[in-house]
Order: sequence, then structure tokens, then C-alpha cells
Amino acid sequence: MTAVPPAGGLRVRWRAAHQRWHATRLRWRRSLKWRLVTMFLLLALATTGVFLFGMQRVLQGGWQGYAKPMVADYVDRLAAEIGSPPDADRAKALVARLPISVRIDGPQLHYDSHPGRSVHRRWNGDGERDIGAEGWGLVRQTADGHRIVFGLAGPLPSDRPRAFGWLTLAGLLLLTVIAYARVRSLLRPLDDIGAGVARFGAGDFTQPIEQTRRDELGELAERINRMAHSLHGMLDAKRALLLAISHELRSPLTRARVNAELVDEGEHRDALLRDLGEMRDLITDLLESERLATGHAALQTERVDLGALARELLATQFAQAAVTLRFDETLGPVQADPTRVRLLLRNLVDNALRHNAGAEQPPLLELAREADGQLRLSVRDHGPGVSEDQLARLAEPFYRADSARQRSTGGVGLGLTLCRLVAQAHGGTLSLRNAQPGLEVIARWPIATASG
Repeated sequence: MTAVPPAGGLRVRWRAAHQRWHATRLRWRRSLKWRLVTMFLLLALATTGVFLFGMQRVLQGGWQGYAKPMVADYVDRLAAEIGSPPDADRAKALVARLPISVRIDGPQLHYDSHPGRSVHRRWNGDGERDIGAEGWGLVRQTADGHRIVFGLAGPLPSDRPRAFGWLTLAGLLLLTVIAYARVRSLLRPLDDIGAGVARFGAGDFTQPIEQTRRDELGELAERINRMAHSLHGMLDAKRALLLAISHELRSPLTRARVNAELVDEGEHRDALLRDLGEMRDLITDLLESERLATGHAALQTERVDLGALARELLATQFAQAAVTLRFDETLGPVQADPTRVRLLLRNLVDNALRHNAGAEQPPLLELAREADGQLRLSVRDHGPGVSEDQLARLAEPFYRADSARQRSTGGVGLGLTLCRLVAQAHGGTLSLRNAQPGLEVIARWPIATASG
């Protein structure tokens, strides 16, 4: 007894099949290559159908006009040879000599050279009727009331039309494969253009799009290269201007801080020193972000013990703060830029302490090796967190969830941006999530094990 699956299981399978079909249709609609191949296949099928239909009409309208009179004359000779009344032996002799079939129906003789085989016979509801035989004039009535029907009964193998059908299908499939290969070759520059646009979007302008063609796609690649060159020039000019302004501001800022130290102690002196310190940090962060914008080229990697670096940072710059360190002891020395990693840790811990005020648990700093072989560096606070719509923008330059920019929250909105740039320069990513409670910032990048 066959078990009937429950209706819920059928609905789940139907829904999964529907989703797969929907995904396949979306991929087809978004793929220019497959749409062109489908067009070629439909064109081949339509061409074949139109050709067969046209040839059939040509045969019916032209060839039959010439062939029918000759066939009718030949059938008259065959009927005369059988005689009237028909002679079964003569009919057998004709069948033995020629690749034809003979059926005789009448008051004196009933003969069928191929019993059980209907060569031209079709059913019309009232009985059998030799439509094909009548259409080609292969039916003769004798004077004594007999009806002779002639037909073709050659020794053609029955699987030959089927073989032709499979060969036709194989030919269509071959044409489809050839069409796909040709379309793939024609549209191959699109892959290079897509890869080049992705590089330009990531800030890598060192490798232009390779131009292998002189058609419209080649012209498109050349235009994108010119656009990327222009954008690179504008970005370099902007970066050079920003660096020049930042460098020029350092000297008067240093002099202003020295002069502020000479002011009598008091509230105004403290406020002035605090503002000058924020300006100094802003200029430093701006310079560092522009250096890191060049990616891995800005790093000076060496053998780094991340555990020792984290402990030293917490013991010096955050000696008065409570921070929990969780370190994977199996994580040995790695190749990294210690200055940039210390900057990343300092910004993340400082950000966590700033938003952990009033929480029962201290921030958590964790260094570990993940299952996929990547380094996981995370810092979590236990504060109120942020809303989901603000979460994706926290690492943007100068963005702060505190739109009022109160002094108590500190910072200018570049700390997480620098952390993201450090992670990207090491070949990784920076992600943020609400840990409920608190916010967790996670930096991941592939581990390059230090040798020696």
C-alpha cells in the first residue's frame, strides 16, 4: 500500500518548486546570454516549421499537379493487369514484383495483400475510408462492382523516420550549443567590464579594463576607462588638497596649544585645551584615513602578537577603565600592521567605553580564530545600542547617531570609519550588530601567519 504524503508536505514541496522556478526565471530575465540563446533556439524551431509547412504546400500545389496524372495513368495500367473481374493470383504477382499493397473488395473476391496493415486507412466515424488513396487517385472501380485500392508497401525500415527525428533534434541542439558559444564569445567583454567597474568602485584604479575588441563593447570599455581615469584624478586632487590643508593646520594648532598652556588655570583654559585636542585628533584621523584609502599599500606589516598588543594597550591607555579581554591562546603571531591594529583596538575600546556608561558589565574585547581561518576581533559594550536604521551608517565618515553632537558623547564620527579602513586594508571587513544589550563591532580578515 503506497503511503500518501500529507497535504502540508505537498504544499511545502510545491512552494519550494515554485520558488526555484521563480529564481530560474529571474536569472533568465537578467541574463542577456541566455535570452539570446533562447531567441536563437526559437528562431531555429520557427524556421524549421515554416520550411516544412512551405514544402508541404509546394508539394501539394505544384508537385502533385505533375505527379497525379502520371500516378493515375500507372494505376489504370495496374488495375487492367489485375483484370475484371479481379484475379487474386495476378494481384499477388504484382505485390511480389512491386513495392505496393493491393486490397480488393467486391461481390466475388475479397483480397488484402497486407492483412492487418492499414496503409491509407483512416476512421471518420461511419466506417473506414481510404482518404489518402482517394486523394492520390489510387482507388479503382471495376465494371463488375469490385473496388481495388492500391498503396505503397515498400521495404523501408520503420525506425528510419524516428532516426531522422532524433538527428533533427540533435542538429537543433548542436545549433543551440554553437549559438551559445558564439554569443558567449561576443559578450565576453561584459565580464571584463563588470570586473573593472567593481575594481573602480572599490577604489582600485591601477588596472584598467582590457580592450580586446573594436566593436561597441570595446568602445564602452574605453569610455569607462576614461571615466575612471578622470575620477581617479579628481580623487587624487581632493586627497592631495585635504592632506595639504591638514599638514598646514598642524603648525598653527601646535602653537595655539602652547599658548593655551600659558593661560591661567581655569574653566576657560580647560575648554580651550579640550577644543584644541579635538582639532588635533580630527586632523590626525583625517590624515590617517587618507593614508589608509590606498588599501594594503599603506600597511607596514610585521610579526605581531595580538594578545600582547591588546594587553599592552589596555594597561597603558585604558588603565583606569574596566575592560574584559578574551584571547584565543591558539592564535599565534600573525602578519599585520601593529600601528594600525593598535589604532583599531583603541578606537573600538574607546567607543565601547563611551557608550557603556551605567552598564553593569564592562566592555568585552575578544580575539579569536574562526572556523574558516579568519581572525575575529570584536569589541562589545552593554549600553543601549542603536536603532537598526542607524546601524548601517555608523561606519560612514562624520556620521553620528547623536545628531545633536553633544560634548559628553565625544568623537567627531571618524573612529569607526578608520576601523573599517584598517580592516579593509588587511583584506577583511567590518560589521556591526545590536547584541541586545549593547553594540558589537566585529573586524574580520584572513590570517597571514608570521614565519620564524
